[in-house]
Amino acid sequence: MPDGDPARGAPAIDWVERAAVGASALCLIHCAGLPLLLAALPALSSLIAVPESFHVWVLAFAVPTSALALFTGRHHHRQVYPLMIGAVGLMLLAIGVLLLGGRWETPVTIMGSLCLAFAHIANWRLRHLRHRHRA
Repeated sequence: MPDGDPARGAPAIDWVERAAVGASALCLIHCAGLPLLLAALPALSSLIAVPESFHVWVLAFAVPTSALALFTGRHHHRQVYPLMIGAVGLMLLAIGVLLLGGRWETPVTIMGSLCLAFAHIANWRLRHLRHRHRA
């Protein structure tokens, strides 16, 4: 190949193209894929046998992780409503898992999950308010 051949620069531009495609894929997963996966998790529960203690373990995981995320977000964006909605969601989850049984357990738990999901989405949006995705 002669020194002035444009093919000589192809590997560098290929690397840049691959990096751009990878960044776009990560952005897609970050912005769309994870919420879709989280939305599908309740539907999977009807296909998989889950012991009753599973709900207590999920609650034990949700309380500290949600508290950490929502308090950190509150410190960053100074808005209180995601924290308050998240606290209501966690209380509803705890009531549904620990105190209720029968026909009220599921609706109360679903309401708690929806409140908590809304709180985390609001918290995420407020933390990334200035974040812009670039092509």
